[in-house]
Amino acid sequence: MTEAVNNDEAPLHKRRVRYKGKNPRRFDEKYKEHDPEHYAKDVAKIIQSGKTPAGMHRSICVQEILQVLEPRPGQIVLDATLGYGGHARELLSRITPGGCLWGIDVDPIEIKRAEARLRTSGYTQEELQVRRINFAGVLKILSEVGGGFDLILADLGVSSMQLDDPGRGFTFKREGPLDLRLNPERGQPASALLQSLSEKDFENMLRVNADEPYAHGIAKSVFKCRKPIVTTTALADAVRRALPRTVDDEEERTRSIRRTFQALRIAVNDEFFVLEQFLKNLPMCLNSDGRAAILTFHSGEDDRVVRSFKQGLESGVYADMGREPIRASRQEQYDNPRSKSAILRWVQRGKKGRV
Repeated sequence: MTEAVNNDEAPLHKRRVRYKGKNPRRFDEKYKEHDPEHYAKDVAKIIQSGKTPAGMHRSICVQEILQVLEPRPGQIVLDATLGYGGHARELLSRITPGGCLWGIDVDPIEIKRAEARLRTSGYTQEELQVRRINFAGVLKILSEVGGGFDLILADLGVSSMQLDDPGRGFTFKREGPLDLRLNPERGQPASALLQSLSEKDFENMLRVNADEPYAHGIAKSVFKCRKPIVTTTALADAVRRALPRTVDDEEERTRSIRRTFQALRIAVNDEFFVLEQFLKNLPMCLNSDGRAAILTFHSGEDDRVVRSFKQGLESGVYADMGREPIRASRQEQYDNPRSKSAILRWVQRGKKGRV
């Protein structure tokens, strides 16, 4: 007689997929990097080598930001681009007890993870408030805050978690959908936008959004493709084919590919409009003598920030601003190459009055 099968038995434990070889290449295979608490030594080695572990983000200009903002216990702070939560963690440690940090972000995937990380550090609802909104809409939460913020930080860079994950469409190093949306639940992906443009429109986009010197050739190459470009690697290949033979340096070719992706990303997320709206609302969000720090990563962002700060200073809305750009230290640039293009600007609100 055969033995009866017990359907109530617990399912067999499924083993975790192991690395394929010593150094895995696929983003989803790097389970050690995705679980830094359990594999701290492995993650530390990756960081020491000057790389950013998969699924993580290394906050840029942390000490410089703390120096210009001077956070103190009891202050109300806005992290307008919560990202991985690294800057927020440093600010929270200095404004508590008594203070509160409001963290906002448009990315529905990363904002949940960032809040979970900060909550594990013991921060309560009274100390940490998280909202999923675009920083252009920060005025929506002012009534909840109770007036304004003492300090505001906006890090305009794309997070490493977004850049490294092929599924988000930000990286050309691995094939993935040509998406580039910071909020994948809204708007159209870059592939759809590309198909809606004319060759001339795309060329102008490359010039305006990325100062791309080979814009004409790249636009021509992309629009010569017989099939619509829908993957990150297909776009990267089209850019490579467009570059003159004199461009034989791999680093220079890579820079053109990055600039092309940057130009599309800015357009897909309407980043310049969002930034300008944020800068317009910034004085209304700051308390008297409140300070704001903005971290930019290319001239299109930095020019807009400087222009807005100067106009505010001339009109009396702002009492002071940083006259010179602040950059990551040489050591940080060596340790984290992604910090090389970062520029930090700061401004201080004057006494409350007409904006």
